[in-house]
Amino acid sequence: MARTNTAAARVKPAVSELLTLHVLRRATVSPHLVRVTLGGGDAARFRYLGFDQWFRLFIPVSQDSLARLPNKLDTIAYLKYLAISATSRPVLRNYTVRAYRADGPDGPELDVDFVLHGSAADGTAGPAASWAESCAVGDAVAIIDEGITFTPPEGLERVLIVADETGLPAVAGILASLPRGSRGHALVEIPSEADAQPLDAPDGVVVTWVARTDPHDVPGRAVLAAAQALPLGDEPFYGWVVGEQALPSALRRHWVHAGVPKHHITFTGYWKAKRHR
Repeated sequence: MARTNTAAARVKPAVSELLTLHVLRRATVSPHLVRVTLGGGDAARFRYLGFDQWFRLFIPVSQDSLARLPNKLDTIAYLKYLAISATSRPVLRNYTVRAYRADGPDGPELDVDFVLHGSAADGTAGPAASWAESCAVGDAVAIIDEGITFTPPEGLERVLIVADETGLPAVAGILASLPRGSRGHALVEIPSEADAQPLDAPDGVVVTWVARTDPHDVPGRAVLAAAQALPLGDEPFYGWVVGEQALPSALRRHWVHAGVPKHHITFTGYWKAKRHR
């Protein structure tokens, strides 16, 4: 993750340990989103917290990829992970729980949504997206739970939630976990109108989809403009914004300049776009 202030507000899981899970199924959600459902293995030890619960995902690249992984990922453990030979060191990425079901057909299961940029066939997709496009039932991965970052101050019932498509799974989890009396607005940028999907939001939270009109534009710019144009009103709110790092950084500055207390804002740069000269 890029720049963020989540360390102060993050709620860590009671137990954070390496869990091995397996692919149960894979489905295309929309033109740019693939959903992989994980379960089996150590799934019964996973404790669902809701909201924007995120985890470290280890994708194997060889038969022994998952054998030498640490049980947690502190600084020392991460250095040991980096010391694993490149031919067997699993791909490490951060992902969000899109949904969790304790009573799946074969036990607990969790959905993970992957944004598809480029194509695995021609080598333009990243390693995690490529894996999501090609994984098969039974394939193993490992995860380490890292908790949640959506932690509004007590008493704030109004929320403003902003994200590009990489934050869509987290937005979905937050909206489904919010108290049903919550009020506010959620704005989500997506690559195309066809990428919009049903979300379980409280009646008082308006969901706005912002589809990019230019497929070559940097994700986050369109929803940033929409969020900056949104009247903030006089009622205090909790602001949560994630996505390509320019989006949360710029929107945080906008909110703070408008008088929003810094401790009422959580912002995280999920990724950084390549800058072309």
